[in-house]
Amino acid sequence: MSEGTHGVPDVAGAAAEAAETVSSWARAGRHASIAGAAIGVVAAGAAAGVALERLTVGRGVRRKARMALDSAGPYGALRGTPGTAYADDGTALYYEVDEVDDRPDGEPQGARRKRLLGALGRRSAAPTVVFCHGYCLSQDAWHFQRAALRGRVRTVHWDQRSHGRSARGHAQIEGTDPVTIDMLGRDLKAVLDAAVPEGPIVLVGHSMGGMTVMALADHFPQYVAERVVGVALIGTSAGRLSEIASFGLPSLGVKAVHRFAPGLLKALGAQSELVEKGRRATADLFAGLVKRYSFGAPKDVDPGVARFAERLIEATPIDVVAEFFPAFAVHDKTGALAAYDGVPALVLAGDRDLITPPEHSRTIGELLPAAELVCVPDGGHLVMLEHPELVNDHLTTLVERAATEARSWRPARA
Repeated sequence: MSEGTHGVPDVAGAAAEAAETVSSWARAGRHASIAGAAIGVVAAGAAAGVALERLTVGRGVRRKARMALDSAGPYGALRGTPGTAYADDGTALYYEVDEVDDRPDGEPQGARRKRLLGALGRRSAAPTVVFCHGYCLSQDAWHFQRAALRGRVRTVHWDQRSHGRSARGHAQIEGTDPVTIDMLGRDLKAVLDAAVPEGPIVLVGHSMGGMTVMALADHFPQYVAERVVGVALIGTSAGRLSEIASFGLPSLGVKAVHRFAPGLLKALGAQSELVEKGRRATADLFAGLVKRYSFGAPKDVDPGVARFAERLIEATPIDVVAEFFPAFAVHDKTGALAAYDGVPALVLAGDRDLITPPEHSRTIGELLPAAELVCVPDGGHLVMLEHPELVNDHLTTLVERAATEARSWRPARA
């Protein structure tokens, strides 16, 4: 960044440089019709914010910092035994299994692990905990929860179609079938059949993953009654997203988002190569948006965790973002929640979640009156990354309760 007299940062120069970066993206997209125009509007509005950040830290420094965090950060590095399930349209769904570790307890989680394993009772009735991630993420979004339960209980982590290591949806590639939440519920059933063919199950879903868990109950209520002994719904919604979600915008802005976002994303998805270049060119702006919409208190988040969230989201291609977005507007699984009314349940949300505001979780809590309802202070949408210890404590308690429930489970029920 250029400097003014006596080494003082040149605000005007910084703004001009930022504006030139993003406007060049817009010029490149002129022939993309709606996509190019939309990019230009967003770019112009973002330039000042990008410039402000550049007053304190240069572009090269920030790029090096991101590279350092990528290479040194341990987040998302946990791996398990891989497997593949196949959806009803043939899409390959990638999952990993972490088995129980029978080695002696170690510190500092030894006592906690001992308590949990004690609650599990008979190994044949020990539940498997299955994690379902959200929109534009992957199974690695559960890094802290995976680390907390690793070796203490059997867990399954899978990537939703077109996310992470799972294949792009066949129906979407062929253009024969749009993405629906119901489709994701059937995908989850395929993963469960492959990875957990027997025994009780605890389901954990965040955001879109929670909707997937609800869709499973909608399509396979008898399966849920026979196999599921616990459920956690984190930062998610049973429906009415277009009515409650404000994204932190004034009412006029909310109406514009819900009206124009699907068409805009579709247009951007049609120009995926151009848009991906633009995302790289405006990495600073992208990082700021991720922080704002992922965390309740962005300034307090560990830089490594913030960068990890960026990596997860930026790994999702824009055409996949566009394919999934329309499904949320028509999502409504309030009736399906009744299937989980008889099992231990955790409903948890951040009180500053701008994507699925806590009102959604309170509504779910009303439909599951026996559930533990937790609203995390200063928590955003990625509450499991922002407040991992708190989420882990509540999740461990749920698994312990579910393990007690599982003691009465018999294989004949399956």
